[in-house]
Amino acid sequence: MRWRGLAPDVLLAVSGIALDLLMSGKAGGPQSEWRVPLFAVLVGAPMGLVRRRPVHVTLFLVGFLVFTDQIGSFTSNTAQILLCVAIGATGYHRGWPSTLAVVAAGALATGFNIADPGIAFTRNAWFYSVGIALLPALVGRYLRGPAGRLEAPEITPDVLLAGAGVAVAVLGTWPYWHTGSQPAWVIGSFVVVAGLALGVARRLPAAVFAVEGVLLLSGHQFIPEATSTVQVALLAAVGVFAMRVASWFWNLVVYVTASSLAAMVVVNGDGNVTALRVVLLLVVVATPIAIGRYAGARQSAAEAERLRVRESERLAIAQLRADQLAERERIAREVHDIVAHHVGAMVLRASAARYAAPDGPVADALADIRETGHQVLEDLRGLLDVLRDPASDAMLPADPADVVTESAERMSAAGLIVDLDLDPALGEAPLVARASAARIVQEGLTNVLKHAGPGTAVRVGLATGDGELLVEVANGRPPTFREPLPSSGQGLAGMRERAKALGGTLTAGPEGGGWRLAVTLPYPKTKGTT
Repeated sequence: MRWRGLAPDVLLAVSGIALDLLMSGKAGGPQSEWRVPLFAVLVGAPMGLVRRRPVHVTLFLVGFLVFTDQIGSFTSNTAQILLCVAIGATGYHRGWPSTLAVVAAGALATGFNIADPGIAFTRNAWFYSVGIALLPALVGRYLRGPAGRLEAPEITPDVLLAGAGVAVAVLGTWPYWHTGSQPAWVIGSFVVVAGLALGVARRLPAAVFAVEGVLLLSGHQFIPEATSTVQVALLAAVGVFAMRVASWFWNLVVYVTASSLAAMVVVNGDGNVTALRVVLLLVVVATPIAIGRYAGARQSAAEAERLRVRESERLAIAQLRADQLAERERIAREVHDIVAHHVGAMVLRASAARYAAPDGPVADALADIRETGHQVLEDLRGLLDVLRDPASDAMLPADPADVVTESAERMSAAGLIVDLDLDPALGEAPLVARASAARIVQEGLTNVLKHAGPGTAVRVGLATGDGELLVEVANGRPPTFREPLPSSGQGLAGMRERAKALGGTLTAGPEGGGWRLAVTLPYPKTKGTT
């Protein structure tokens, strides 16, 4: 999801200002009334430029962090947090040279902020300073690549939320771990739990908001050092809730609840409630609501666009299939017209010759040609119907066993000596396997008549084995020598493709002076197959 326009820049600037007002609003001092809002604007407003000028904003925050640390302003904590955000934006929008430069500057400024007068700067402190600046840069570079395209089912955003929550929690409270009202491990564990809870905010937004609210009240009562940090986590949970829950009613409930919790913490029982404080508090809580709803709307729009693209692809595929069916119908019609014309002319001529010819073998051959032609025309019409509408309930073809028997009888009439052996259990095989076997037998017998000639003995066998349909067409030596007839070679190739389509095998070759064709068609063994 890419954010465009001025709205995200304004939201970023308002978020930066609100964050400092939240973290520095309770700072004391004679100049706090004017210095707090001024410093909040100075540290937060530049975030409106962080998407377009991340390097410049980072360098500004580096200088501002050092300045506020020198004068003892609590805004230095806000500057430290926003500095990490700016470094991450640099890693996302710029290359490695700029990213490494701002990491170095950020590490120096962080080290300057951590260092205390009169206390030696240890190796651990340097490691902490470099780590604070380097981590957001790596996150930015990660989001820059393909892995940064985060989807709702992925766990990466949850890990990033949890990591950012822990980082902010530790960064905002670690100076008080050894000077607070509770032991260091209690404060540390408390804020780490508050940060880690954000890791499941996308999955359980209402539950995480409730947990952060309870932690805020508990921290305000027992661990005041962690109040500001937990309040930031609460506002983050509010933003995630607004992004994940589209109902404005529940967003209003969360807004009122978060405002009440923030008021309890900010007012702190001193009774000093002014109009400015009320407005600032309402704006601070409203900011994550606005950001969350904006992000949620953009996410919904992106999801709607993805659905539209998928639907367009589905419609395009459906249109392609419709075009293919139309093309198949057109081709089938053309094939039917061409073949039917020639076969019809052949049938008419054979019929005329049949009535003109005397009785005998010639008349029988002409009658067979006429009947075969009629059968071819019927098959062509059936094939055309199937190609026009593959999903229709087309008329089932004749029983394959009858087709084999009829083919054997026709070839016997043409002069072949056919020995037909049909397994009685042939009906156990699926219809598609038996139909393919019948077509193979037809083609095999035609080849024998074509190449070996009349008078040749042919053995045709169809048998069922262990989940296999076995087809054999074998002929002996031709009774007389015949010149090789021209052949396209498509018959054997067609039979091999038909067998392969069913997962079977075909072998063919000379045997005993003749030719043997053997086909194996496997099929799953089921009960009641017809």
